[in-house]
Amino acid sequence: MTNSEIAQIFYEIADMLEMKGEDRYRVLAYRRAADNIKHNVQDVTDLWREGRLEEIPGIGKSMSAKIDEILRTGRLELYDQLREEIPGGVLSLLSIPDVGPKTAWLLYERLGITSIAEVEEAARQQRIRQLPGMGAKSEERVLRGIETLHRLSTRILLSTALPVAEEVMAGLRECPQAKHVTAAGSLRRRKPTVGDIDILAASDQPERVVDSFVHLPLVAEVQAMGDTKATGILENGLQIDLRVLPESHYGSLLQYFTGSKEHNVQLRELALKHGLSLSEYGFARPDGMAIACPEEEGVYRALGLAWIPPELREAAGEIEAAKEGRLPHLIEPGQIRGDLHVHSNWSDGVSSIEEIALAAREQGYEYVAIADHTRGLGIARGLTAEQVRERQKEIDAVNRKLAPFRVLAGVEVEIKADGSLDLSDEVLAELDIVVAAVHSGLRQDRERMTRRIVAAMRNPHVDIIAHPTGRIIGEREPCALDFEEIVAEAAKTGTMLEVNAQPNRLDLDGVHVRHAIQEGVMVTLGSDAHRAEGMGSLVFGLAMARRGWAEARDVANALPLEELLARLRKRA
Repeated sequence: MTNSEIAQIFYEIADMLEMKGEDRYRVLAYRRAADNIKHNVQDVTDLWREGRLEEIPGIGKSMSAKIDEILRTGRLELYDQLREEIPGGVLSLLSIPDVGPKTAWLLYERLGITSIAEVEEAARQQRIRQLPGMGAKSEERVLRGIETLHRLSTRILLSTALPVAEEVMAGLRECPQAKHVTAAGSLRRRKPTVGDIDILAASDQPERVVDSFVHLPLVAEVQAMGDTKATGILENGLQIDLRVLPESHYGSLLQYFTGSKEHNVQLRELALKHGLSLSEYGFARPDGMAIACPEEEGVYRALGLAWIPPELREAAGEIEAAKEGRLPHLIEPGQIRGDLHVHSNWSDGVSSIEEIALAAREQGYEYVAIADHTRGLGIARGLTAEQVRERQKEIDAVNRKLAPFRVLAGVEVEIKADGSLDLSDEVLAELDIVVAAVHSGLRQDRERMTRRIVAAMRNPHVDIIAHPTGRIIGEREPCALDFEEIVAEAAKTGTMLEVNAQPNRLDLDGVHVRHAIQEGVMVTLGSDAHRAEGMGSLVFGLAMARRGWAEARDVANALPLEELLARLRKRA
């Protein structure tokens, strides 16, 4: 069994124990064990064979025995017992954003609900608000969560779609007749979630490319197949569409299928003003003469526009900017000099500080910021003041060893319900960088949540607000807060706002990034990695920054080390 499969069993045990009202520390123990199993860099099965399970943080004799039972027998008696006591449909309710184990059990116990459809029906009949501890607002949140679930049920995370698309494209490129193989659609625009995966190719023998596609090992089922296109279902259930045209039409094909729909509508309207019609086959004049576009740049050039990067094609002023020469020089991967949000094994991470530093240096970075959780987030083994100071000795040793590479000493300090921080100013002043974040009380009303974050930004030691809106894609909607006020305060205090690169966060998103930089607020990119390998997710944060029209000057990670340190010292 994989680490994720074992972890999922422990997650479900924690949920079921919480439903039954078991001791919270027992529940937390299973969740912590699940987190550490899931994120462990080594295969848990290998550790089991070698008798080293207890080397995993949070895995003692009891948890070790349960993993042993799972791997020896393929089942776990405790899990089976809990599943007999709790109908499977009740667990399915947990997929609704904002519905936790206690609420799911309440819905089952009081209303006999065992499906999402029944939850929706009860909410629309206003029966949920009558339950203890619920009310009209809780009922509205449940309905919004179900709507979010429906909206995202046919979409997948960018981080899931991208590697699959890259594997398919790599397979297609082995076909000698396939040229210019690339992804299109929302994947090419780097939206946080995508629907079907669109792959395009150019070829004078399209049927050979189509045949190569349908015989790829990843393609489990062929739903449709023609001379120039095909639709396949991959082994993991994703749908992927291939379209092939001659090279003479490839530029217009790529532009058309990249979208967005709204962007393309505006381009077609502009083409009509030039006396042309535009389709995936290129331009056509009123006399019927066709103008082929073998390169995508030619489509825009024919309309008097500079080429528009795919991430900007959302009908948000990019065509006007291209016409007037105002398009931004978007930040590029090679301009990133470091990662400003990584967790080590001092809190809830897996890798040591040196392992993180070596991995960051391997990526060509000049620095990395260790931002371990503070004590306010107990579930993440948050650090006390004493532990922060003890950790500094290890950071200093790594810096001496790896100079001129620099590990920045930081924390992800918890913003409490009243806006105060859970470490003293004295301790925060000793750090290179302070990231502040909200992890609890996320249902506070708009005014209180805004006031809470504003209060944190007014602390001169806080450099960055992490994942500012608090959203988790498909699980939790953004917090209710006045983002304009947050940005205004950030501009006033010099606080930076994070683009959290965790694939299920991507918070800030492109819209928020653009608003922030328009107001003169600098953004940061943080992988929020909990193991060294996880820093690779920074590419998804970079994609959100690009979707927000960010240039290198707008992103703190593009600053050389000394300039970054100078900015941080100025803030303090």
